[in-house]
Amino acid sequence: MKTGLILSGGGARGAYQVGVLKAIADIHPKHAANPFTIISGTSAGALNAVALASSANNFRLGVKKVEKIWTNLHVERVVKARGIDLLANSARLGLSFFNSGIGRTKPLALLNNEPLRELLSHTIRFNNIQKRIDAGLLDAVSVTATSYATGNSVSFFQGKDSLKRWRKSRRIGVPATLAVEHLLASSAIPSVFPAEKIGRQYYGDGSLRQLTPLSTALKLGAERIVVVGVRGHSKSRISTRRDHSPSMAQTLGHIFNAAFIDSLESDLDTLTRVNELLGIVQNEAPQFKPSTLKPVDLLMIRPSIDFDSIASDHIHDLPAGLRRVLRGMGAGKKGGGGNLASYLLFEAGFCKELIKYGYQDAMAERETIENFFDLPHQF
Repeated sequence: MKTGLILSGGGARGAYQVGVLKAIADIHPKHAANPFTIISGTSAGALNAVALASSANNFRLGVKKVEKIWTNLHVERVVKARGIDLLANSARLGLSFFNSGIGRTKPLALLNNEPLRELLSHTIRFNNIQKRIDAGLLDAVSVTATSYATGNSVSFFQGKDSLKRWRKSRRIGVPATLAVEHLLASSAIPSVFPAEKIGRQYYGDGSLRQLTPLSTALKLGAERIVVVGVRGHSKSRISTRRDHSPSMAQTLGHIFNAAFIDSLESDLDTLTRVNELLGIVQNEAPQFKPSTLKPVDLLMIRPSIDFDSIASDHIHDLPAGLRRVLRGMGAGKKGGGGNLASYLLFEAGFCKELIKYGYQDAMAERETIENFFDLPHQF
């Protein structure tokens, strides 16, 4: 049975996915090959997906390589975050008003992510992806981005020759030889990171128009799926007290949640309801067999932690310029903007903590994971 892995977007929250994958790798035999036939990633999840695909011959080693990237991460390895860089980019944004809001030499954004381009180019062996596919260790890996020209959600996939392009509604599947530009396009948060040009079009973060995040893996042939979520468990209590209006960071944090998380949660709810309905049909009318619909086994690992609170405790890890910008926008405990900071905190301390919690959450579901993969129970 073909197993798909869904890794959603979430900026620095993507480190949590690494902890979950590390636990799944430890539950599997030491030298096991990649247990996922199809890997589908968006935004930060795309970085993890492609890195895993390139090491599909040894799943545990592949996860260790991805973990090494995150545990050695610093904002300076992702973006140019000095005060002078932020001022220069802000000036470019201002000057764009005299050019119909268009950058004269390159796409506009608050942050310059050229360091991320260099990091990914040196740490991910893109050439290995086709080798893993040819060896039968992988059917396909996909990276989803949003076309600014058409508004379509475009899934660039590299896989077996039998997989063909598709088009349905605003969703398109395009065969491609994946490279660093696909990852930069998929993770290009609007206004924060610059759009990336692929072919003749510019692309931005794949979460923007990805209304059905599970569909790509299913289109590529997945018959059951593992989903690693990045919606934090909020510990705040409902209150009618309002000390101040929402800060800019708090507002943007909710916008990011809508882009990165809400579509995935909605798609999971839809899949659960369809599975339930198909189960009822099979029990009540076994003679009726739908020709196109069948239940999809689902393993969902959700965070048990509050990302906002953890991020608020790590804002001091950021470079001074970016830290001042975030605090000025209200990204602190008082402003309620830890949510926004959790997407931008590409710092080793924050990432290591998320990896630790991801590992703990997955290990708490060890028996469920063993049953899903038909692994022997270990005591």
